[in-house]
Amino acid sequence: MRPGKLCGIAVVVALGATACGGSGGGGGADKAASGTGFPVKVADCKGSVTFPSAPRKIVTSNAAALEMLLRLGAGDRVIGTGFPPGKGTLPGALDRAARKVPVLGTSVIPKEKLLGSGADLYVDTFGAMDMMGGGGDAPTEEEYTAAGIKHLHLTSTACAPTADKAVTDLSGVENDLRRLGAVTGTGKRADALVAGMRAKVGGVRKAVGDLAPGKRPTYFFFDYDAGTKQPVAVCRKQVANAVIGQAGARNVFEGCEGDFKQVSWEDVVAKNPDWIQLGVRDRGSEAANTKAFDEAAAFLKSFPATKDLAAVRKGRFLRIGSERTTIAGVGNADTVEEIAHTVHADRFKAARQ
Repeated sequence: MRPGKLCGIAVVVALGATACGGSGGGGGADKAASGTGFPVKVADCKGSVTFPSAPRKIVTSNAAALEMLLRLGAGDRVIGTGFPPGKGTLPGALDRAARKVPVLGTSVIPKEKLLGSGADLYVDTFGAMDMMGGGGDAPTEEEYTAAGIKHLHLTSTACAPTADKAVTDLSGVENDLRRLGAVTGTGKRADALVAGMRAKVGGVRKAVGDLAPGKRPTYFFFDYDAGTKQPVAVCRKQVANAVIGQAGARNVFEGCEGDFKQVSWEDVVAKNPDWIQLGVRDRGSEAANTKAFDEAAAFLKSFPATKDLAAVRKGRFLRIGSERTTIAGVGNADTVEEIAHTVHADRFKAARQ
């Protein structure tokens, strides 16, 4: 079904830039998300799903979808998740709520457990993603239907690898929040979350948005937990590419296709990034995180291929957790702010004077 044909009823279309009014100024998608009326029809890159009423038993594929539902106030309907968030990854009450959600799989949820969960909605973060569990023995759409489970994708992650253009802004994340808000009847909360994200990113854009691409500092996201033998780059269709770009920096691997790609240390050295983010996954405590960041920095300082890079010699490291950089969510806007205030400290200092 073509997206334009969905705008007659309460609808949120996944790829907002191509549907109902675009991603920048609101349009039909914004209006649909603000309502709580049913039926609601939403679309993603796999098709469209109609909800006669709000789902009551939701399973999430990973921490990204779970966090969105928690922030929307629909966390009490989540009956299970895969890839649960690490302890301490989410702030305060969100972390406590996440700890109460049953873990159906520490990684990808086994097919039989998902189909037998009793869920009426499965929010799928993976889809076509190569490195986050999109493959394997996933249920077919016929099996989802037979089990009474509606299957909805987060388009900012599951659909991004198959999109025809790079991910350069956070509109996909915003649209996911609005779609989930419409489906769960929490559209007003979704609007508030999106407004908060836009305020943060807008402030950064005001300070650094006039920088031409060639004038932007280059930036390498070092995924320390993916292993040090062969680095993994975030590419043009990963949400981190948008986070880096919105912060006024330039992802050194913005030209690689897809979302993630294994590269060589020779490739990294040839890019000679101005700044390096030490991408470390949350260890559950500040002390453990500090230790992991220290280990990542120590590796780059001692590894023969990287120890002489200017960014390494000058200690131009950003200690920002992996999750809110590479996993779609409200935290992406916080990371935009943190990167921008680090790599463009002079501009923000001048703005305060």
